[in-house]
Amino acid sequence: MMKGSFIQFGAGNIGRSFIGRLFSAAGFETVFIDVDQDLVARLNARGSYRVIVKANDRADVTLEVGPIRAVYGKDSTAVTRELRDAAYAATSVGQGGLPSVIGAMVPALLARREAGAPPLDIVIAENIRCGAAFFRTELRRRLGNDLDLDSLVGLVETSIGKMVPLMPKEALESDPLQLYSEPYDTLIADARGWKGPPPPLGGLKLVDDIGAWVDRKLFIHNMGHAATAYLGWRADPAISFIWEALERPGVEGNVRAAMMESAVALHASYPEALALEELEGHAADLVSRFCNRALGDTVHRVGRDLQRKLARNDRLVGACLLAARKGLPFGSIAAATRAALSFRAPDESGRMLPSDTEFHARWDGRDIRSFLEEGSGLDATDALDRLVIETIAG
Repeated sequence: MMKGSFIQFGAGNIGRSFIGRLFSAAGFETVFIDVDQDLVARLNARGSYRVIVKANDRADVTLEVGPIRAVYGKDSTAVTRELRDAAYAATSVGQGGLPSVIGAMVPALLARREAGAPPLDIVIAENIRCGAAFFRTELRRRLGNDLDLDSLVGLVETSIGKMVPLMPKEALESDPLQLYSEPYDTLIADARGWKGPPPPLGGLKLVDDIGAWVDRKLFIHNMGHAATAYLGWRADPAISFIWEALERPGVEGNVRAAMMESAVALHASYPEALALEELEGHAADLVSRFCNRALGDTVHRVGRDLQRKLARNDRLVGACLLAARKGLPFGSIAAATRAALSFRAPDESGRMLPSDTEFHARWDGRDIRSFLEEGSGLDATDALDRLVIETIAG
């Protein structure tokens, strides 16, 4: 028996392999909204898709997700109609796509309010910090200050730890809709963000201090993953996969050291929410997940998009700042950050991400300090920022 409809904005890797699949498995009519017309047409033609769960030393598990529907994201009338009557919604579009998605939500939220419907709980399944605040700012910009946002929406931040690789071309040629994923299936969500009852999802873990868990994801998982790509590729530019990086001499030890520097800094920052022993275990578990050969995750995917990943508040420089604020060491994180500046791993076609080609064209041959100030946004006149600059620059 269906429990109402669930609307998933973004039918990409996380939207389909994780969030949409969890809601579909829980008995919700699952509707994807995406601006890729070809993808929307394929999903509607089949009414389902496959997720292939891959892990070392075990057979693949194929999950058929359906029945599902899809709606073209630029069809504003259809988007409003679907969202107006939804039980829950979620976004997995990336921060750059959120403003347009939030704008598309507004007419439906107002229609729900006019009809006396309850607030719509929106799961923010994005890799961003302070996602609820971002949503509130965007909604206020469109709705003004007179409306009570709490009467319209519940904004549920999450920590998304699911790893989904880029699909090999050969696999997509055989089935354009299939996705590979790892077995990890925990959705960490803000217990305080819901306006109605949380959905009965398998793997849902509700936490009180979601900011601590978002930072745990960013500064242990994302940072450690990126450090593996950068240090591994520097050690051997011939490698293709993350598991290969960890097999190169010294890489695993340096990655673990960087993750533990972040763990200590996170515990110092959130002593009640994040116990050091739990963080140590989490880091060890992540390294074992990074070693998943069957998943086929590439150093290109994990390391690409250098400008974003080297930004002041992102996984590497942000982790350095986190430790520096507590007077803690961060030399191993700094070493991984230096390695990132020379990262050039191509995709399976032999090409770098275009923005990474532009990154190197702009910054190659320039002083590290100038990049950290101009490119990462650190302020050399600030004592804390200056310490991070000097430590990364060596």
